[in-house]
Amino acid sequence: MYIKQLFEGETFDMNGYCDFSSSAASAMAGKDLLLCVWNEDGSKLLAISGQKGLTINRSADSIEVSTKDTEGGWKSSIAGMKEWSIDNDGIYVKDDESHQALSKAFTDGDLVCVKVYDVKRGYGMLAGLASITDYPIEAPYDDAVTYSLTLSGVGALVDLRSSEYMSKIDANKATDVAPEGYTQG
Repeated sequence: MYIKQLFEGETFDMNGYCDFSSSAASAMAGKDLLLCVWNEDGSKLLAISGQKGLTINRSADSIEVSTKDTEGGWKSSIAGMKEWSIDNDGIYVKDDESHQALSKAFTDGDLVCVKVYDVKRGYGMLAGLASITDYPIEAPYDDAVTYSLTLSGVGALVDLRSSEYMSKIDANKATDVAPEGYTQG
């Protein structure tokens, strides 16, 4: 992995054709993001086994605030209450600890603490408390057994890289725990 400092100044032909500061050079690959769930006692962060797809949904209610004198007859709205959810799917690995934890939480109606982890960069991105609102397992006769998972947020989805979050934690005690089986960075 290249270090940005190597590319500043008179290296690589003055970045004439290898522009490592471009947005493409800093883009993220979806394969590098893992949805993880903490085990029941919070001692282990478990990457959900077999995952293929990950969608992080964030939305806000639309509150209509139009009046008779709204400019040009166009409706006006403002953002109201916010919500988030995560959709995840993949190959079902029945005996994996992550799926056992999810199955137990779903059956018991318990909340789960989740974290989206960037494996390539070695840090958590987003985290929050969620309820499992959908957890079907599909078993077609001619394909692998798969799962899909919908997590509905309870409270805020926390941006773990934000200055607001960083100011709330004790930087001397905080660690960015990697999922079990993965190393940081």
